Amino acid sequence: MTSATIFEAKTNLSELIEKAQNGEKVVITKGREKTPVAILMPIAAKKTRRVGFLEHLNLPSIPDSVWFDPIPDEWTGEVNRPNDPIFRPSSKPPGKAAARSSQALQRKKS
Repeated sequence: MTSATIFEAKTNLSELIEKAQNGEKVVITKGREKTPVAILMPIAAKKTRRVGFLEHLNLPSIPDSVWFDPIPDEWTGEVNRPNDPIFRPSSKPPGKAAARSSQALQRKKS
């Protein structure tokens, strides 16, 4: 149990709060008689993180080789997708909006 006067509590409040959060009883006293006037206690205990909280689901384990082996060479090559419109270069000239914006930029420069 930790005891502190009101003056000591004002100066060391953060330390006293930390002690209370760790479960220690902190009593604040008043005057020369050191009459207890308050007790510091945490609102809720600190939550601890549970390791392995999904173990009850019996999920397949992922081997370490997935994370630590180098990437195979066939995965690092360039992707050839000739029929995919996202990867196919456009053969169309820029539209009217692009031409207008480039003309506007030229006017601003001059």
